[in-house]
Amino acid sequence: MIKKNAEFGNKLRLVRERKNMTLKDVAAKAGVSESLISQIERNRVSPSIDTLIAIANTLNIDLEYLFKDLKNDKTVSIVKPADRNRLLQNGVDYQQLSFIPETDINPSVEAFYIDIPPGKEKGDLEFGHPGRELGTIIEGEGELLYGASTYMLEAGDTVSFSSDIPHSIKNTGNTVLKAVWIITPGRIFIKD
Repeated sequence: MIKKNAEFGNKLRLVRERKNMTLKDVAAKAGVSESLISQIERNRVSPSIDTLIAIANTLNIDLEYLFKDLKNDKTVSIVKPADRNRLLQNGVDYQQLSFIPETDINPSVEAFYIDIPPGKEKGDLEFGHPGRELGTIIEGEGELLYGASTYMLEAGDTVSFSSDIPHSIKNTGNTVLKAVWIITPGRIFIKD
């Protein structure tokens, strides 16, 4: 069976229907059976490369269109400390560790260090935003205000939550609260 995200069959059927061609028309021109075309369109069988090329040529489809969902990004991203993007916002220091760009099927992911001075906070108690967050407190202590709830955090604690609820992390200690934070989709340095 074809890997689900390949969707060869869905793409082939969509193009065939837009061109007002029947299964029989495509099968005759591609030199295969009508039943095989039907099974391929329903992702019941994985066609050979020769068969796929014959069908693509019959429908005048660029092969890159068929294979674009299967491209693997095999690049490795390394960000040296001196090359990190930095942002100072409302007294909170953000240092971008890395990011994974958005694709057709996955939202972007962003990781960063945050340093929150005593009495300062990151977040917004009036608005949430789409996505998820995960953070680990490296040093210091603070509180997560999440909707109407308050959670105490200290070094070593890890927290995760849906970010559509208004939330903020406030430093309630006497030293800088240091944390590693991951959000998806990215929104501090990445603007989707």
